[in-house]
Amino acid sequence: MCGIALIISGIKINLSNLILNYTCVNPQFPYRSLFSEEDIKGALQRRGPDSLGTIVTCLYLNNLCDESKDYYVVQSFVQKEGAVGNGYGSGLRAELRFIGATLQLRGVNPVVQPLSDAFGNVLVYNGEIFGGIEISSDSNDTEILMQYLGQCCSCISLEGSISSCCYGGSQKSVPGLLSTIKGPWALIYWQDSSKTLWFGRDALGRRSLLVHWPTCHDPRLLLSSVSPPSSTEQHYDIDDEKEKLDLNFWEELPCGVYSMSLSPSKIDGHLIGEVKKHEWTDSQLKELITWERTFVQPKTENLNVLTGKFPILQQNILSAFSFKVGFVQSTPLEASHKVLMALRESVMRRATLNRIYKASPVIHRREIYAPVAILFSGGLDSMIIAALLHQCIDSEYEIDLLNVSFDGESAPDRITARAGLKELQKIAPVRRWNLIEIDADLVKLTSETKHVMALINPAKTYMDLNIGIALWLAAGGDGCLYEETSSADGADGQRVKYKSEARILLVGSGADEQCAGYGRHRTKFRNKSWLGLHEEMKLDMQRIWKRNLGRDDRCIADNAKEARFPFLDEDVIRTLLDIPLWEIADLDQPSGVGDKKILREVARLLGLNEAAILPKRAIQFGSRIARESNRKNFGSNRAANQASAGSVVIHGQSNSST
Repeated sequence: MCGIALIISGIKINLSNLILNYTCVNPQFPYRSLFSEEDIKGALQRRGPDSLGTIVTCLYLNNLCDESKDYYVVQSFVQKEGAVGNGYGSGLRAELRFIGATLQLRGVNPVVQPLSDAFGNVLVYNGEIFGGIEISSDSNDTEILMQYLGQCCSCISLEGSISSCCYGGSQKSVPGLLSTIKGPWALIYWQDSSKTLWFGRDALGRRSLLVHWPTCHDPRLLLSSVSPPSSTEQHYDIDDEKEKLDLNFWEELPCGVYSMSLSPSKIDGHLIGEVKKHEWTDSQLKELITWERTFVQPKTENLNVLTGKFPILQQNILSAFSFKVGFVQSTPLEASHKVLMALRESVMRRATLNRIYKASPVIHRREIYAPVAILFSGGLDSMIIAALLHQCIDSEYEIDLLNVSFDGESAPDRITARAGLKELQKIAPVRRWNLIEIDADLVKLTSETKHVMALINPAKTYMDLNIGIALWLAAGGDGCLYEETSSADGADGQRVKYKSEARILLVGSGADEQCAGYGRHRTKFRNKSWLGLHEEMKLDMQRIWKRNLGRDDRCIADNAKEARFPFLDEDVIRTLLDIPLWEIADLDQPSGVGDKKILREVARLLGLNEAAILPKRAIQFGSRIARESNRKNFGSNRAANQASAGSVVIHGQSNSST
């Protein structure tokens, strides 16, 4: 997990390819910002505490022909932080200031971002490569990606295709290379040979990248993993008066690959940066993001097949038999087995303990510690992840289960977490499971609430804030270790202070969207049957980057933890799409049975029979933060419900916690 940012100054940005009727704003260089570079660095370094670096690409115009005074070309040089300027002085037109903060999870040597090479290319990267590019166990993703990007062609097209001038098409384009990567990523890359800036995020938006498009108040193009706290509220001098403006300064960058190619203006001497969005070039990735399912509407004979009614032992036998004889037509049991296999591979990719460089030795509470933690409610999704993680890492490692409550032992998620711990101990008695109980009092979280408000930005609703606070506290891992003890009166529990040291946090995001876990899915199915359900699920998957993933990434990463989403693995999504919708969910059945039906079958295959019947419960309700927020901000739950509190935009954001 890393924090990346770019500050562009002195370039006249042309966004007409992205925004209709866009009028370019004249740049100012140098520009006095309303928040400092140090503010951005401070926010980024919370995400990446291992190193922090800055590289500036300085841009100037060079007259190549004395007879033609108006013929200029763009030239550049790279200047690392603290270096003395190269003497171009008055010829300097603009600069690209790259900032990178690193949480290093791969590689045997220290890596300090931004990276630059001998050809003047610069990269800041936040992500993990789980496929598409070969990464050895002792290599670092950013270094390997830098090598591959350096081999890309310099041609630019709106579709990202390779021009015939690129050695007969033997080189990949930048969009072509990025389309092949499996895994979450966000990146900013300067390709010096073409004088082109590339930036973007993966097709699902699993890593945050915010953008500020130029405005008359701030004419720069800015990119950042997270907004600094000072940018959530802006003040400007207007008519000699300080007027407070509620600005939407940042927005989530829509998923995709973007380029900004530079050219000199013959009219006013400015550098012009033309921004384009490029198409993904990988056909399988294109199919994935269109999220179309072949079998949506069942026939009568499909609905007559009994599913999920067999004892667990019989299920295993039938699943093994169907694979062995190679049935052409998929059976419900075979479908759940395929999902199980895909999820196991996904967790394996995200839990593999690569060789990790450590700048200094870490003193652990015990010699054996927990390298991977799980955001844990004891519900269906987190229980499946926990059981699979047990299968994927050596039993000598402990596993931290992070559970947050705003109502002590009475919160529903606290009750199911303790029950889930018992079930995990039954199926994996040799494993040391650490249930970390994190208790919070919303009324006392004044400064913390303000901090999370900056993290969720540009999200602005009470629901976003409630989820953000719960995720931020849970990811921090600072609570009490719950251990069940035996007494004369029966089982009891004791708690000791504990802080999770795991840098990798597995999260169940994407399960509800893909397997019909939300109440609105049941409503849509009731009103518009299977086709309506499919369209609602498709909508959820195609907007998850904007509604959930950017916000969640920022809140979790602020604790120097990397969120990984097993249910949003490309192969898992493909596997689920290949299965008929009526085997994914049957919303004619009651809650806890028909919703997320296929995941309930997966849970039974794993021996999680109690977790398999648990109803869906969102973190804001399971932790009881929504109830406490309603009482604090609306006076009561009833008043909050009447006001539809979850979707209400928070007014006076910086003062919302007082």
